[in-house]
Amino acid sequence: MSRRRKIYEGKAKIIYEGPEPGTVIQHFKDDATAFNAKKHEIIEGKGVINNRISEYIFQGLGEIGVQTHFIKRLNMREQLVHKLEIIPIEVVVRNIAAGSISKRLGIKEGTQLPRPIIEFFYKDDDLDDPMILEEHINAFGWASPGEIDEIMSTALRVNDFLAGLFRGIGIRLVDFKIEFGRQFEEDMMRILLADEISPDNCRLWDVETNKKLDKDRFRQDMGGMVEAYQEVAIRLGILNPGNNGEERPKPVLVSSNTSADKDKTD
Repeated sequence: MSRRRKIYEGKAKIIYEGPEPGTVIQHFKDDATAFNAKKHEIIEGKGVINNRISEYIFQGLGEIGVQTHFIKRLNMREQLVHKLEIIPIEVVVRNIAAGSISKRLGIKEGTQLPRPIIEFFYKDDDLDDPMILEEHINAFGWASPGEIDEIMSTALRVNDFLAGLFRGIGIRLVDFKIEFGRQFEEDMMRILLADEISPDNCRLWDVETNKKLDKDRFRQDMGGMVEAYQEVAIRLGILNPGNNGEERPKPVLVSSNTSADKDKTD
């Protein structure tokens, strides 16, 4: 097999050149990171689960008319997606207070917010992804006012879909982080939902026990991260609880490097 050209490698994924113009391959790694990779472990099987969950969610969003970069899953770790010009903004939608908003505003974790709140963060690891306002986005040309309106509208649609999806399987959607990109086709430009949606970038709590089923288990050294991800996938009907094959990988801690206690909002 010929060696594929790597375009970009991030904390949780690698992007390779796609088989056709306008496409790329998104490879899900087993890296678990927090605090902008100041805390880092490699947990075997994590990427497989996130690939399956993200595929399931993006397909569901596509069925309700949300335009995304997802084309199809290629294998256990990879997806074929549209090549986009990524907008350097992380969009966080919050339904319940947790993480940095609790620290910034002194709101007790678990407090129901009066309505969904959208926050923006500038996508720059060297700056620890600082929180920004629409005014910054406009002033520095990261997105136009029309694009911001479309991003916010789509973010709220995604929130409605995810909240209903998870509520139906006994999970409370606390918050989530998403990204967007521009797709150019001849003289046309579209804004598409990009990246992934998985327990890596959603806070998910069991409705009965408030058990955390997301990356906070890693951030807070709670353990059982992959088992929690598997539980989400099983409730969604993606994984069979009795399957001992590669569809339900066994977590194996390979290495770790831990420092800092800064909690980024993602």
